[in-house]
Amino acid sequence: MNTALFDKKMIYINQLHREHYQMIHDAGKKGKLFCPVCEEPVRFYLGIENEPHFFHLSKGASCQDPIQTNEEQVSEKTEYVERNGFKIPVSRSITTVEQRTEFKNPQPVKKVPVFTESTKSQSAVTSPYIEDLRKHQFALDANQSEALLHTEGPLLVIAGAGSGKTRVLTARTAYMIHEKKIDPQSIMLVTFTAKAAAEMKHRLQTYPKMENYNIGKLLAGTFHSIFYRILSFHDRNRWSSDKLLKKEWQKEQIIKDGGRELELDEKEFAYDLAIQQIGFWKNSLILPSQVRPESPWEEKVAFLYNHYEKTKQEKDLFDFDDMLVGCYQLFQENPSILAAYQNRFQYFLIDEFQDINKVQYELIRLLCTSKNICAVGDDDQSIYSFRGSDPHYLLEFEKDYPNAKIVVLNENYRSSHEIVATANAVIKKNKERRPKEMKAQFTSPAVPTLFYPFDEEEEATMIIQDIQEKIAAGFEPQNFAILFRTNTGSRAVFERLANSSLPFRIDQDVEPFYERFIVKGMVSFLRLALNEDDQDAIRNVLPVLFVKNNVLQDLKAESILKDCSLLECLSEVKTGFAFQERKLKKLVSVIRSIRGLTPLTAIETVEKELGYGDFIKKRGNEGNKLDKGSDDVRDLKVAARGFQTLFDFLEHVHHMTAMNKEMKNLSKNLVNAITLSTIHRSKGLEYKVVYIISTVDGSLPHDYALDSYRNGDLAPLEEERRLLYVAITRAMEQLYISVPDKRRGKKAHPSRFLAPIK
Repeated sequence: MNTALFDKKMIYINQLHREHYQMIHDAGKKGKLFCPVCEEPVRFYLGIENEPHFFHLSKGASCQDPIQTNEEQVSEKTEYVERNGFKIPVSRSITTVEQRTEFKNPQPVKKVPVFTESTKSQSAVTSPYIEDLRKHQFALDANQSEALLHTEGPLLVIAGAGSGKTRVLTARTAYMIHEKKIDPQSIMLVTFTAKAAAEMKHRLQTYPKMENYNIGKLLAGTFHSIFYRILSFHDRNRWSSDKLLKKEWQKEQIIKDGGRELELDEKEFAYDLAIQQIGFWKNSLILPSQVRPESPWEEKVAFLYNHYEKTKQEKDLFDFDDMLVGCYQLFQENPSILAAYQNRFQYFLIDEFQDINKVQYELIRLLCTSKNICAVGDDDQSIYSFRGSDPHYLLEFEKDYPNAKIVVLNENYRSSHEIVATANAVIKKNKERRPKEMKAQFTSPAVPTLFYPFDEEEEATMIIQDIQEKIAAGFEPQNFAILFRTNTGSRAVFERLANSSLPFRIDQDVEPFYERFIVKGMVSFLRLALNEDDQDAIRNVLPVLFVKNNVLQDLKAESILKDCSLLECLSEVKTGFAFQERKLKKLVSVIRSIRGLTPLTAIETVEKELGYGDFIKKRGNEGNKLDKGSDDVRDLKVAARGFQTLFDFLEHVHHMTAMNKEMKNLSKNLVNAITLSTIHRSKGLEYKVVYIISTVDGSLPHDYALDSYRNGDLAPLEEERRLLYVAITRAMEQLYISVPDKRRGKKAHPSRFLAPIK
């Protein structure tokens, strides 16, 4: 049906502005939509596979749309008033709008080539162990076999997405031990995660003629675990585990001590990003004395870096980065120790080589005098530059290993032809890469789909609706992943899932949206409008007003003595700065004036009257390339649009914050659940159905990459394209790419990365 009754008025989909779709959808869920024929409750469908329509809750009901009169079909110019965050005509129903954004049907990606079935070619050169593997259902294709057989001298294996690199690494290790009779104690197998190392050892146990005794002698682990064991062996007291700074807060505590010397405000300065920057310098083997700051923010971080290293040295502490830097220094300062390890380890197998950083690369280069190195990776999946990873070590492998053999694994065993072809079309636009084209093993009628929601809210609704339909058709929750560029992009999807009955899991270390510093500050102004004695809200607004935190105790005493609210006391605080005191004088009147406003209008009033934008600029976002405070406020406005009163919105904020904490606890044990994840964290995983959200310029690629591109630096933009490639190749059977019309309340433009497939 295309018609329904809402507030006793007839509404027609063909006259409904896209801006109102979400409101009408929510009204249906609250039982406020009715069939104009039978007057039974109806809902408004917002999904991906079908066009928007009204439908009866009771099965079998099939009322026909009433005929629309000529008068109802006419649209006329009219004035608008804001209600519930929407522009509503004053004199006519919500269906009368002068300019409408049309609903755009989903589209399959274009230019998918015809599928040609690929037969697994077998290598002309074989070996007894390869035949054993084949008999035990561990068959290898020709390229995989070629990589397995080359054990002497440098080897670079370019392992495209889904190409079976783990099988190659483990089968090659088994072949070396069993057929080549290489001492397992002379082999070092390096992974990037402990989980990957454990999986490889488990795989080895399933291969024919592999004995646990030999597997146990193999040195397999992460860079950190392997090199920490070396450090601990040579100086157990210095590198005792009780001296390790295991938690981020421990590092932050030391750095904040240094920040006090610079008089940095703990709530204003981005200490988490400072820790990340310090880690980047350490992994790049840049000592505090070698830092060359490129901005005022980096100057502050360089000072904190120096303070951090000195404090650790004085207290005899170390962090995870020191495990690698310390081992590098141990080898440099003790040639005899280095020589001993060079003699012991003759064969090196390095996984995820595209993610290697300088200190890791230099450690391997120091040890690998035999040149028997097998590096496995994919330059198209290098996405960790923010922590020092550099794809050029893979791209320029032959510089340090001139006689290296190059093997390309280009058979994708994970995804359908349609998904693989889409990924190929996207990534081949990158210039800094090794040319290759992945080939799929199977085809599917489900072509990757581009869909076009109005904004973040509608995007989330459409995705959840689609998942519910697929689960009803037989899919399991664990078959789905919703991927996003940064954590803030997940806010609307999280809220829809939290209000559904669908099980889902989130990352443990993701900061809840409403707990973000800028968001919490703005929400606290709204809370004060309802309770002028809210101590927590007062505490959160003090930084925004450039008032020191220790004022709060004085405010409490003053409030009791003068029998007035904390808000009234705050407005009388003397700071000695005229601009601050003027703002404080306005505080009570502004806060009281927003009580009866919609949340959206209230936020805009605080922004304008209390200079919230000035605070964000003053706080400074130069250290945070990914998440800016001004973006947080825009996201908050989008969230607030769906509520009519401050009370309802603040109840929602409280509920979502509590749900986030609850979901983090539940996520630890949930197995059969929808995955909500950043693209970075999804790397190495696979799902039957994947949704990539907010695929627009500014999100993917991110704003900071576009800024770099405009300044002549192409590298960040190419990494963003690799990020989209990684997201696409997580999908096994079905892929949906969302291209919203609006993002953060502004017109959005489809990601430039989609040009080859649109």
